[in-house]
Order: sequence, then structure tokens, then C-alpha cells
Amino acid sequence: MFPDTRMRRIRRNPALRSLVRETSLQKDKLILPLFFDETIDRRREIPSMPGIYNNPLSDVESVISRAAGEGIGSVLLFGVPGKKDGVGSGAYADDGVVQKAIKRTKDVSDVLVIADLCLCEYTDHGHCGCISHGDVDNDATLELYAETAVSLASAGADVVAPSGMMDGQVAAIRRALDDAGLKDTAIMAYSAKYKSSFYGPFRDAVHSAPSKGDRSGYQMQWGNRREAMQEMFLDMEEGADILMVKPAMPYLDIIREARDRFDLPIAAYQVSGEYSMIKAAAANGWLNENDAVMESLTSLFRSGADMAITYFAESVAKELDR
Repeated sequence: MFPDTRMRRIRRNPALRSLVRETSLQKDKLILPLFFDETIDRRREIPSMPGIYNNPLSDVESVISRAAGEGIGSVLLFGVPGKKDGVGSGAYADDGVVQKAIKRTKDVSDVLVIADLCLCEYTDHGHCGCISHGDVDNDATLELYAETAVSLASAGADVVAPSGMMDGQVAAIRRALDDAGLKDTAIMAYSAKYKSSFYGPFRDAVHSAPSKGDRSGYQMQWGNRREAMQEMFLDMEEGADILMVKPAMPYLDIIREARDRFDLPIAAYQVSGEYSMIKAAAANGWLNENDAVMESLTSLFRSGADMAITYFAESVAKELDR
């Protein structure tokens, strides 16, 4: 007790503070989400995500090379197709927008390529699966997810990341990949994905807001913790290699409990709304953007995440190099 114990002793010297720091940010733990849109011929800033762009396929090489040059070792790819339909056929087309982006990425860089696997960007109704009798048909959607996984992996994806929250999706994808001779393709499962109000800017980016209804029937409700653990356990049993919590900061308790329960790597997705809130507050002079970014990401790793998906990856990489 004070005065014998003085906690400030290890805080007064910068070098000593560095020695006792428990949680540090590292560039190789950051994953940069990128958007590629085959309907445009020049990059377009996403209005609700200042500094983030929809990129044409012609810019894949330059976008990837810039990220790799800043020390970003992993990217998560999303696509906007030229045409949408009721079954999201662009998601599993061998010449789909993400498949093309993957191939071009592999031509110029050895960055780890993670491909988001869902149908919402590709369906004309905006839901994450095919519709039957007014609702998403879980089992029919699994067949399309399996086909999409094989297509993405065949294009060169190192990791596929199923985000639709369909029951049995990881098992269906693992079987399909193995049957296609793609046993080395890893699965990063969006295991605890909540029906969050923080996804709005992302939906602006990929034009994926549901035209009718919402995603309450398959994404998790905010207040459920035990359900998240069950979802993550099931994905682990079905063959997931990495478990994800999405969004990140509103669900630090879920990250912490997942870390305590499961031995698989845990990913945290700092989603579009989390990004845009920090940007908006900083633009108004209400907080220091750099400090807020570094603090928010540190909280994810302190909670137990092994990696973070963040739109701030490039700016953080630059800051860590200073």
C-alpha cells in the first residue's frame, strides 16, 4: 500500500513505460478492407466514409502495391458487380469482380488475400442468401456459398471469410473446398456477427441495404452473449480456422470471452460505422483522430483479439513507422 507501493514509478520514464507496456499495435496484425467496383472507371470516395474509396478494377495493382509498400500484409476484398440478380450469381462467377481482383493482386504482390464470402453485394434484394417464400432459404444458400468458396479459392484467395450467418455455412464450405482439392484454403468465419447499426456506411459502399425487411432473421441481436459463444463453438467444430467478432468496440466483452474460451485465433472487425464516427468527430475538432484510432485498436488487442480488420490500417501503419 501507499507510500511503499507507488505505481507511478513505472510511468515516469518513457523507456520504462515502453518496457512495461502490455499491449502494442503491430502492422502485421492489421487487415485492410478494400472495395473494387466493376461499374466505375475511376476511384470514387464513399461519402459516408471519408478517405475510403470504391476502386475500379484497373486500379487493383496500384492500390495493392501502395498498401504493401506501407507494410500491410493482409487485405480483405469486397466487390460491387456490374449486374445483380435474385441468387447473387456474380459472387460465384469465375469472372466475378472479386475473382478478377484476387488474380490481379496475386500478379503484383504476395500479400495475404482474404475474400469476403456473401451474397448481399450481389443480390438485387440485398439479402445474404436466396429468397424462398419471402424469407432467406438457409439450406439452398449453403450450396451457393460452397460454390462461391471454390470459385474464390480457385482464383487464388488464401482465406475465405463467410459472413452471411447461415447455419452450417462453415461445414458446407469446408467440404466443398476439400472436395475441390483446396484443402489449404483457410476459413475466417464471421462467427459472432451482430445485426448492428454500425454497418450503414459499408452498405452505402456496396449498395447492399435490403430492399425489404432486415437481417434480424440471421444476424444476432445486440444483447446476446451466450448465443455468440454457441455460434463460435459451432463454427470451430465445423472447421473454421479463425473466429471473428463483428463489430468490434461495442462487443469487447464478446472478444474477451471468446479469447478465454477458444484456442483458435480471434479476429475483430472495426466496422465502417466505427471508422466514420471517429472521422466525423475528428473533423469537428471533438477529438484527436490519431489518438482515438490508436486507442480504439489497442482496446481490441487488449481484449484478446489476435488481429484487427480496420479501415485505418494504412494510417496506423504509417504512424507505427514514425
